[in-house]
Amino acid sequence: MRKVSFAEFGGPDVLRLVDAEEPHPGPGQIRVAVRAAGVNPVDWRIREGQVLGAHPVELPAGVGLDAAGVVDEKGAGVEGVEIGDRVFGEGSSTYAEFAVLGAWARMPEGLTFEEAAGYPSVVETALRVLREVGVGPGQTLLVSGASGGVGSAVLQIARERGIKVIGTAGAANQDYLRGLGALATTYGEGWVERVRRLGPVDAALDLAGSGVIRELVGLTGDRDRVLTIADLGAPGLGVRFSGVASSVPDALAEAADLISRGRLHIPVEQTYPLADAAAAHADSRTGHARGRRVIVP
Repeated sequence: MRKVSFAEFGGPDVLRLVDAEEPHPGPGQIRVAVRAAGVNPVDWRIREGQVLGAHPVELPAGVGLDAAGVVDEKGAGVEGVEIGDRVFGEGSSTYAEFAVLGAWARMPEGLTFEEAAGYPSVVETALRVLREVGVGPGQTLLVSGASGGVGSAVLQIARERGIKVIGTAGAANQDYLRGLGALATTYGEGWVERVRRLGPVDAALDLAGSGVIRELVGLTGDRDRVLTIADLGAPGLGVRFSGVASSVPDALAEAADLISRGRLHIPVEQTYPLADAAAAHADSRTGHARGRRVIVP
């Protein structure tokens, strides 16, 4: 089979499309014929060699955590899913023609493989950071870098829970944020005052890693009410970094429910063939996404 791999840490140019042995599932796992794989910032962070304790790497390594596809093998003890089922979930080395998943759910009706591949890590992260930052109904959450996949999910889940959201993004994504129920403003010079004019902030999430931790602490007045998934230097400023996944099966079940009820939709901004994985990483690293980027084998 074909898969994307890298033998050294570095820029997108270290990615190679190689021939590899097909993987097979162990106990409690399934294998899917991959129809689409989600592109996440953690993918290029791992490729760059950033220290991410939740994702240890042994080189050469495959790339990708999220996938949607058709079940074609089951490991021992797997129940509730059959060969031929359409599923989406999380595993390893998903930029490939076949991948093993350790967590999955059936795809909701009407969802394409490309759309489904964009949800697993994104929704798990969104649910986790909303829980960890401790924001509740009637409160106001500031989301820095709100137009990407995680931000899109956070805005919609927060709206479902009665949380008011202020989101920052580029000028081209202002209407997109408003369509997801957020009060929107641009980043750049003067953004703190623009946020203040929109109202007091109870908690804040940094999803972009753009060096705004001090400003977020100033806006909330409390380091414990700020959380980042993107700034590895935040703990040095007394702000928590969230990088360890909680229950992915529970997150997938909640995602499937929200999607089925029409309460969650994350658009696919662009798809790439396996051979263009480097371009997908380069585009992802710019941080200007509206929704998701997806690899299609």
